[in-house]
Amino acid sequence: MSMLTLDVYSASPRGFQKAPVARSALHRLFAAAVVSDQFRRTLLRAPEEALANGYLGQTFPLTDQEKKIIKTIRAETLPDFAQKVNQALKMI
Repeated sequence: MSMLTLDVYSASPRGFQKAPVARSALHRLFAAAVVSDQFRRTLLRAPEEALANGYLGQTFPLTDQEKKIIKTIRAETLPDFAQKVNQALKMI
């Protein structure tokens, strides 16, 4: 099993990278997808439903931009999904 990581850096006006931006809600979302087959399937097939239902009674306090990204990405596997999310986050 491969380990998924999500490293997001914000760029300064001069193009230098600052320290990683805190994305604890995204980390929790991906952790839930790793440990739960059911949640992972829902996230991949119906991301809006996964976000609305949360995991084990807990929702994910994502930003509006993060929610939009999660809802619009389509992928067959969790690693592919994570890669697409990471790419989209680099654009914002």
